[in-house]
Amino acid sequence: MELLKKLTQTPSPSGNEDGIRDIIKSEVEKFADDVFTDALGSLIVHIKGNGKRAMICAHADEIGVMVTFIDEKGFLRFAPVGGLDKYCCLYQRVRFSNGAVGVVGYEEAIEDMKELKLSNMYIDIGAKNKEEAEKIVSIGDMAVFSGDMETAGDHIISKALDNRIGVYILIDVIKHIKNSPYDLYFVFSSQEEVGLRGAKGAGFDVNPDIALAVDVTDTGDTPNCKRMAVKMGDGACIKVMDKSVICSKSVRDCLTDVAEGKDIKVQYEVLDCGGTDAGAMQLTRGGVLTGAVSVPTRYIHTPSEMVNINDVNECIRLIGAFLEKNMFGEQL
Repeated sequence: MELLKKLTQTPSPSGNEDGIRDIIKSEVEKFADDVFTDALGSLIVHIKGNGKRAMICAHADEIGVMVTFIDEKGFLRFAPVGGLDKYCCLYQRVRFSNGAVGVVGYEEAIEDMKELKLSNMYIDIGAKNKEEAEKIVSIGDMAVFSGDMETAGDHIISKALDNRIGVYILIDVIKHIKNSPYDLYFVFSSQEEVGLRGAKGAGFDVNPDIALAVDVTDTGDTPNCKRMAVKMGDGACIKVMDKSVICSKSVRDCLTDVAEGKDIKVQYEVLDCGGTDAGAMQLTRGGVLTGAVSVPTRYIHTPSEMVNINDVNECIRLIGAFLEKNMFGEQL
């Protein structure tokens, strides 16, 4: 869990993935034939093979905020970087890459939460005035929300589990994959939270025959929540559909087959909102056979996201088994 803690606590908002990329590279480079960073900032890990090209993608970025204005009293206005929930921002701490910390405040008394607006929020970094604030941060600087990693029984709670848990899963798969019939490209994509951008560029470059995204998904197991057939503790999710993709039936069927053959606990995910890198990869060039494996996650896009370690382990087993089975022929 020390690696996961390091991954989640390294600030790397969309477009500023340098920190997380360095950690990933240090973990995987001795297991790969080639490791390189593309023009959009995605880290690509190549394990050479003689078969068809498989691209396995987990986005490395996280949501955050960007400084847009500094007023005369030293308070910062900000814009969202990614899908920011205004109700999850208030009175949370944020951390800049230089270590500066601030608190998100509100400029007036909140009488009706329905009227809450991001435009009325500011970040207080403890500066006395604009001049002092400008010595700490600049326009365009990004910050991420603070949220220490903790455990609660079989559950892990932290900021940025979307999608550092996917990054953690792929690192483990890279370290243990054997006898794959594919030419493997593991992509830790940039800028997913702002439009699946890194996966688009990497997909065009890799030009895969088959693609698999690894990300988080919502659950339907908390009190009075929206109905969804996903529960924490019930295993890895095989994605059927989200707003960005209808997964290829052949990929879904292969994932199901390997799960049954290896006694891997799985469930099926239909997400009626949001999207993943699967949507970008599926539309690469003339189209790609694409699927996705998701980790059931509560409280997504908050500083206290929650996953179950048993689900994480089942995702690792499922992806590893899938990559050791030739979807285009016989299992090795």
